[in-house]
Amino acid sequence: MVSLIVGLGNPGAQYEDTRHNAGAWFTHHLIENAHATARHAPKFQGLHCITQLHNQECHLLIPTTFMNLSGQAVQAVASYYKIAPEHILVAHDEIDLPAGEIRLKFDGGHGGHNGLRDIIRHLNSNKFYRLRIGVGHPGDSKLVHDYVLHPPKKAEREQINAGMDKAMQTMPLILRGEFQKAMLELHTK
Repeated sequence: MVSLIVGLGNPGAQYEDTRHNAGAWFTHHLIENAHATARHAPKFQGLHCITQLHNQECHLLIPTTFMNLSGQAVQAVASYYKIAPEHILVAHDEIDLPAGEIRLKFDGGHGGHNGLRDIIRHLNSNKFYRLRIGVGHPGDSKLVHDYVLHPPKKAEREQINAGMDKAMQTMPLILRGEFQKAMLELHTK
């Protein structure tokens, strides 16, 4: 079962619409759909709320640190509420997936993602779930940094939104811990 969902991104208006903020977009959708309000919580270094999602209490967190310091916020909430890494879902942008493709994964490395790298370091564990939100790849690894820090084209954003809508439909399964069923739904075209 998942009891903490984290949406990764960078703070500030200049980053709000960039590909790197796809995880934060997803978590904002969850907050809106739950009719909840996430408030800035200085002790958690992020926007945080506790709400009911599909009849289950869940923490929602959007770190307000920069991406490469996301682990501080995740670790603060996890420590304070005694949430084990295996009950955490981190939503993040994924350049190795086409725009709008969504994958659910447990465990693994950071794949070069600085937010995941810092979370693994702060939790001292990689045993958490990841909701990988495809944002596409620029085609050349030298262009990745600039690519993720720019907004997607309109058609790509529509694909990403459609993928996030599909992920929203699997949230009851994810929250109940029915990960295989959720993966089947998400990974099937």
